[in-house]
Amino acid sequence: MRTDVLVVGAGISGLTCASRLTEAGLRVIVQESRERVGGRIRTFRPADGGPALELGAQVVHGVRNPVHTLMGSDRMETVPRDVAARVVEDGALKGMAVLARGRRGPWALEAELNAAQGDADVSVGDWLRSRGADGAEGRAVREWYRQNWAVEPDVLSARAVARAHRGDDVGGEFAVSGGFDRLPAQLARCLDVRLGCPVDELDWSKGRVRARTAQGELHAGAAVVAVPPQVVVNGRLRIGGLPAAKWQAAKDLPAGDGYCAVVTLSAPAPESAVVFDVDGLGGFARSRAGRPEVLIVAKAGAAAAVRSAVRGGGGPAALLARSMPWTRSARVVAAEEADWGNDPWSGGAFTAPGTGARDASDLWAEPVEDTLFFAGEATVCGRRLPWVQGAIASGERAAAQILSGVAR
Repeated sequence: MRTDVLVVGAGISGLTCASRLTEAGLRVIVQESRERVGGRIRTFRPADGGPALELGAQVVHGVRNPVHTLMGSDRMETVPRDVAARVVEDGALKGMAVLARGRRGPWALEAELNAAQGDADVSVGDWLRSRGADGAEGRAVREWYRQNWAVEPDVLSARAVARAHRGDDVGGEFAVSGGFDRLPAQLARCLDVRLGCPVDELDWSKGRVRARTAQGELHAGAAVVAVPPQVVVNGRLRIGGLPAAKWQAAKDLPAGDGYCAVVTLSAPAPESAVVFDVDGLGGFARSRAGRPEVLIVAKAGAAAAVRSAVRGGGGPAALLARSMPWTRSARVVAAEEADWGNDPWSGGAFTAPGTGARDASDLWAEPVEDTLFFAGEATVCGRRLPWVQGAIASGERAAAQILSGVAR
C-alpha cells in the first residue's frame, strides 16, 4: 500500500500533523501501536457514569492553549478551585497553607524562577540553592518540581522552565468537558488511523519510505516519527540509516517516570480535596465529594513509591490512609492504573528540559533529507511546555515542514 505521508504514532502530535496534511490534500495514513488514539492522554470513566478522571494528561494549561480553539469554548470548563488543599509533611496531614507559613511556598519560588531573566543555563536545584531554599522549605519546593516536571531539580534547566512558562502557561487551568480523550477523538475523526498496528521498522532513501508492520508493508514519500525518542532507543521502532547525531539526540531526551491510578472505594469521599505529599511517597491525590474514586498522580521518585504501594500485598489502602484518613473505614473495590514509566510506547511521562537539552531537542526535531520528519513534545523541549500544547505545536511544525517541501 502506498500513501503520500506515513505518520507513526496517534498521539496528539501525530494526529495534529496528520490533520493539517489531510486538510492540505495529501494522502495520510497514521499507524498506532495501541488499540486507541491519544498517546499519553487516557481518560477513565466510572461504570456508574460519574465524572471522568484523567490517567494521563491532566489539564489544559492557559487561556491561549490551542485546545480551546480545537474543542470550542462550549466544550471547555474551568478546573474547580473550591477544594480543600492539604499536604503530607513528615508523615503528618496538614493544611496546604503551612508551606507558606514562615517560609516561601513552592508556588512563590516557582513564580520567582519563572520571572527570572538569567542567561546562565543552571539547574533548578542550583537556582533554588542560590535563593537559600533549604530545610523544610527546600524539601517542599524540590518535591513540587519533581511532581510538575517528572525529574530531579538538579537536572532540570531553570532557564528552559522559565521560558516555557512565560510563553505558554497564561491564565489558569481548564478541562475538556466529558474527558480529555475527546480531543484526540476529534482530531482522528476524518483520518485513516490503523490501530493496534505498530511500525516495527522504517527503511528510507530520499523521497521514499518503506514501513514494515505485522500486517505488511507500507510505502510513502515521507514519514513523520511522532513517537517519544525512547521508543526508538528501546528498539520498538527501528529506523534504518538514522544519523548518529540523531541517535544520540534520542538518547539525550529521556522521559521522566510517571504513574497514575484511580482507586475506587466502598464509600464516597466526604469532601473534594487535593493532597500534595511533600515526603515524596504519594505525589498528588484528589477526591471529589460524594464520589468513591481517588485519583493519584505521581512522578519521579514518587511514581516508583506509588507503583509499589498499589501493587503490593496490602494494596493502596496504607498509601491512601496517609493523605485521606476517611479511606481507612472503606475497602478498596478496584484500582485502574496507567504506568507510563513502564509503558513501552511512551517510556515515561514526558521529556523535561535538562540543562543543555535544547540542543538535543533541536537536533531531534530536524528533518532528514526532506523524508523523515519528527514530532512530539520532545522536539519542543526547552522552548514550550512539554504538555498538550507542546505536542500540538510540534505536529503543526512537522506538517508545515512537509508542506513547504511540497510547495517547492
